[in-house]
Amino acid sequence: MSIIRKPLQLKRRQFLQISGLSGINLLLTGCGTPIFEDVVGKLSEPVNQKVESLILQPQKLIPEFSATEIEPQALIVNTFRDTPIIDIEKYRLIVDGEVNNPLSLKMSEIQALPFTSMIIRHVCVEGWAAIVQWGGIRLREIVALAQPKDSVKYAYFVSGDNYYSSWDIASALHPQTLLAYQKNGEPLPVDNGAPLRLASPIKLGYKQSKWVIRITLVSNLSMYKGYWEDQGYEWFAGL
Repeated sequence: MSIIRKPLQLKRRQFLQISGLSGINLLLTGCGTPIFEDVVGKLSEPVNQKVESLILQPQKLIPEFSATEIEPQALIVNTFRDTPIIDIEKYRLIVDGEVNNPLSLKMSEIQALPFTSMIIRHVCVEGWAAIVQWGGIRLREIVALAQPKDSVKYAYFVSGDNYYSSWDIASALHPQTLLAYQKNGEPLPVDNGAPLRLASPIKLGYKQSKWVIRITLVSNLSMYKGYWEDQGYEWFAGL
């Protein structure tokens, strides 16, 4: 594990080549379908502006913290409903949607993929924060395995407790966006989202779904964008 202090500067084309997803159209303007435009309309314009600014440097890394700065007790457990009971032997991460290679991955298969660890600040919209070490697989590794179609612009996440959220594909492909199965060097506790949860320094906490069981890659957002987002919370929720 290394402490990141200076962002790695790569041109957008280089990032897309490295990610293996150079065919994906990441721009959110001109989404191309009347149905989508009717649903989102003018309300999406501020969101698009924020996303476009991120897309200009989709590889920009967020400075991480040292191991001595980890705050073991600071991560508050928030639940949407009751904590789901997930049988790890039967668990499968489903990746579907507009992909050429739909996936159904066991945890052992996920853990066999390249491991990444990072120490970042988790920020909750309620006003608290915690510095946490997360370990797992970069989400873009999973996305690349699924071979998304060129049209993909968004990723939907469904959790074992039926929580749901959606991200722009640029944020999903960020090199510090993880599907985490470790917390502070130990197996991820169930209360914190085991067996698999999102962890990223570029999104607020309510975007970092716990107990992730399905990822659906799509070209258009439906009228349902996320549990909290559908109740008025900001959709992009970037930091």
